Order: sequence, then C-alpha cells, then structure tokens
Amino acid sequence: MKISVLSGKGGTGKTLVATNLAAAVRPSQYVDLDVEEPNGYHFLKPRLRETVSVGVPVPRLEEGKCTGCGLCAGVCQFNALAAIKNKVLIFPELCHHCGACSLVCPEKALQEVQREVGTISIGEERDFMQGELQVGEPVAVPLINELKRRVKENGPVFFDCPPGAACAVVHAVEDTDYCLLVTEPTPFGRHDLAIAVRLMEKLGLPFGVLINKGDGKNGDVHQFCREKGSKILAEIPFSLEIAETYSRGELLIQGEKDWLHFFQNLFGKIKEEVGHENHRHPQR
Repeated sequence: MKISVLSGKGGTGKTLVATNLAAAVRPSQYVDLDVEEPNGYHFLKPRLRETVSVGVPVPRLEEGKCTGCGLCAGVCQFNALAAIKNKVLIFPELCHHCGACSLVCPEKALQEVQREVGTISIGEERDFMQGELQVGEPVAVPLINELKRRVKENGPVFFDCPPGAACAVVHAVEDTDYCLLVTEPTPFGRHDLAIAVRLMEKLGLPFGVLINKGDGKNGDVHQFCREKGSKILAEIPFSLEIAETYSRGELLIQGEKDWLHFFQNLFGKIKEEVGHENHRHPQR
C-alpha cells in the first residue's frame, strides 16, 4: 500500500506526519520525495548504505556534422537550443530531455549524453530513501520517478511529497493508493487545502484530511471539509511541546505512548479507507 502525505503549502507539518507514521508502522518504507529540500532524515536518522547518481539525457553537438539548419532549435519547446548564424548553442539546464532535437536532426549531429541532476540515498534495510536535487536544477520529476521506481513492493510505503500542487506533486502522488492532506486551521491553510483537494479530484485519487496545529474550534477548515464531503481522519492540537520536539529533530512517538497509538490508529483509518475504495472501485 502506497500512501502519499502532502499539503497545498509548505510548513503545515507533512514531514512531521509522514515520519511518525513510518516509524509507528513497522515494517514500512519512508520515501522523501521533497527532493528540493529533503528533511525526513533529521527525524528518522537512518543508516545510509548507498548513494546513487541520477542523470537525464541531454543533447551534445558534434560540430563537424552540424550544418546549422536550425531544425533542432525550432522543435524544442523549452528554448534549450538556439540557432544563431549557422551555429547551434545548447543550454542543458533548460532541457526537458524529450529527445525531439536528436530525432529531427538530418545530419545526426546531436547525440544524447547523461547529465547528473541529483542523487538518491538508500537506507541500510531499504526502509528509507531520499532524493536530493542539485542546486540550480529546475526539474525535480526525474529524481522523483527514480525514487518511486525503487520502492519495495512488500509492506506500506509512505511518500513525503513536495509542497504545493505543481508537476512534482502530480508525479509524486500518481499511482498511490491513498493521499493524506495535511492542513492547518488558518486562511492560508484553507486556501491551499482547496487547491490540493481540486488536484485529488482531478486525478481521481482517494484522500482524507489531517488538521495540524488545531485550535479545537469548528473553523473554516472544518466547514470546508463538510461542504466538500472530505473526511477529517485526525487532528493534532497546537502545542508548544510538539513544536519543541520537532525543532530538536525528534519523533513524537519517541515520547508519550499516546502518540504511538495516535499514528497507529491513523494508519488503521487509512487502511479502512483504502479497503472501502477498493470495494467501490475493484479496478483500482
């Protein structure tokens, strides 16, 4: 079972939830897909056994073959190539590695070579994986796809997804069994939860809501969930003690046993939701 933990905005506490879920449910696998700013390792403190380079294919020009016709620059939708005075310039950082330029070149002057965009770190028992995008790289999707390709097939997998609702998030959540949307009872939280809910509806993915930093009031987020028919699975109260625990890089379940039971019960609710969804839609 693959569970994606995400939010419409940063700072809601999705890493808090994802890491504690992964630690409370054993055996399981935690995969940090927030490759631009991975931080799950601060809390799970894994022993890393392997680091793997991840590259993407980009064009390399063989100038002796190039006639400067400009067909490659014309077909590129991302301005990664430019034809100026019968000379082709390549900007590899803009390349989305679609391969179109190599295909249209009549002289076969463009050959694809690998360019490193980041690395993947793998835990000792493969119960932890994270990706780290190199500084300045604009596209996180290749790293996310490679991480998902390497997940274990046995046992639950918790994906700690990037914030927001852009391409990286879409690739992170697709083909998962359930999405847990972490939000907070603020106007910004409600606004960005609405964006995340629309994304779930667009992708046809089952989801539930967890409210973090709850104030105990029946506020805008509760009202929004009632209006949308979105199920609130759990609520974590606003607490200075929780904030201090998080700031020390510690898991909540390492303290009071109540938190271990909280996250185990949360996982039980998610399993029930997945079971109901599979019953309603056997083709999933």
